[in-house]
Amino acid sequence: MAFSELLDQVGGLDRFQVLHTVALVVPIMWLTTHNMLDNFSGAVPSHRCWVPLLDNSTAQASAPGALRPEALLAVSIPLGPNHEPHQCRRFRHPQWQLLDPNTTATNWSEAATEPCVDGWVYDRSTFTSTIVAEWDLVCDSRALKPMAQSIFLAGIFVGAAVYGQTSDRFGRRLVLTWSYLQMAVWGTATAFAPTFPVYCLFRFLGAFAIAGVMMNTSTLLIEWTSAQARALVMTFNALGFSFGQVLMGALAYGVRDWMLLQLAVSAPLFLCFVYSWWLAESARWLLITGRLEQGLRELQRVAAINGKRAVGDTLTMEVLLSTMKEELSVRQAPASLGTLFRTPGLGLRTCVSALCWFAFGFVFYGLVLDLQSLNSDIFLFQVLFGAFDILTKIGTMLLLRRVGRRPMQVASLVLSGLCVLAITLVPLEMGTLRSALALLGLWGVGSAFICVTIYTGELFPTVLRMTAVGLGQMLARAGGILGPLVRLLGVHSPSLPLLLYGVVPVLSGLAALLLPETQSLPLPDTIQDVQNQAVKKATHGTQGHSVLKSTQF
Repeated sequence: MAFSELLDQVGGLDRFQVLHTVALVVPIMWLTTHNMLDNFSGAVPSHRCWVPLLDNSTAQASAPGALRPEALLAVSIPLGPNHEPHQCRRFRHPQWQLLDPNTTATNWSEAATEPCVDGWVYDRSTFTSTIVAEWDLVCDSRALKPMAQSIFLAGIFVGAAVYGQTSDRFGRRLVLTWSYLQMAVWGTATAFAPTFPVYCLFRFLGAFAIAGVMMNTSTLLIEWTSAQARALVMTFNALGFSFGQVLMGALAYGVRDWMLLQLAVSAPLFLCFVYSWWLAESARWLLITGRLEQGLRELQRVAAINGKRAVGDTLTMEVLLSTMKEELSVRQAPASLGTLFRTPGLGLRTCVSALCWFAFGFVFYGLVLDLQSLNSDIFLFQVLFGAFDILTKIGTMLLLRRVGRRPMQVASLVLSGLCVLAITLVPLEMGTLRSALALLGLWGVGSAFICVTIYTGELFPTVLRMTAVGLGQMLARAGGILGPLVRLLGVHSPSLPLLLYGVVPVLSGLAALLLPETQSLPLPDTIQDVQNQAVKKATHGTQGHSVLKSTQF
């Protein structure tokens, strides 16, 4: 952990860290718009079958008398379960008898109707174009929309599995720069997808790159910041997601065509790719992996940016070798998932942190990626949710510095679970109370995200940090894939999805009690550092217990 001394010398929270944080957080805002895009580009507009009497001028001319459009609709489209025009069926032939005031409009037989064989007519008052209207993802094809969402989340899942170990082997900045380019290219290509399968493929490839951006951004921020400022910097990283949600709502309000919206959220990433070449590679990773000369150059560069050029001049290879002697003498374990689970002292940390990541993804994506079901203004709700999330994360930062990582991780997960469980006890008629509980639950989820991001970076050594973060991101996306699917259980019981959304974070929060506290501790660089921390904690606990017994005696 001698690198912390070197970082303090060149500046652990100075001009470089400010510029570095801004440069890394800006792409996070645009990344978030891709995560939330399905709420708008995949919105389901009101629709009905195409029928000649309403949508063919020649057929309209042959209609008897001067009938109003409402009358033509009544004889052409049967009523659905909600007593509105059916969205998926039409009459085979106009039912003129329904114009008789003594005839009940609901008295129609299945045999008298047929599917929408000529396509659909969509309400374009809110969105001029969506992927649902583009490829008719309604009625018998309505399952294709959530399938596209799951494919996107699966892309992040696979990307996390690949980029975690790749970054530990080839570096954080290199993978991050490549990920920016991938997001920009595949995001732009998605706007020109000619078919729905190609659209899903491009979304998958873009999501694959999103995993690389999220993981390497958080790791670079952690590894270039002093222990005292880590919570502050990671909160700014988390605020990037919140501002991204506000940005998504504003962009979607102004751009109602899904292709133009896709281009609007993808093109800025080309600029991020260009300036990413200026970003510094993690000197901590360079030194631990034996790239001493490159690590020395990065430290000297940071010292110069922070106005400490004299300190940078005193940093020589001899100083590095002397300061990092213990870390460099330890044989580093290969970066693999097996090492995380097999190594004493890391197995329990790996399992519990992975469970916390899963709980976050399961609840967040289960509740948030279906804004249309709230029957409210989705543009306004998206902006308000982002604004509320900003306040959440600022409050979490203040609490993290006071109460520590472990208590906040436990409290945030348990609180979010209890709020969701409480919703099952509130009648549907009390919509305001249900919404308040949902927002409080989302506060807990947002807080849990900050905690698990910081906590994971502090629990694992530099040589395995990205592998651990990658595993966490994989579990979060696995939860994200399962979260929306759990809503399908609502056909059996409306409360069943909410019960699952509540129980999982409560159990995960209680499991987090098994993790050690890491507040104000230097980042471990090697596995030996982690084991030394455990020994010190055990020794301190034994001494405290002995004193307690003596006092009682």
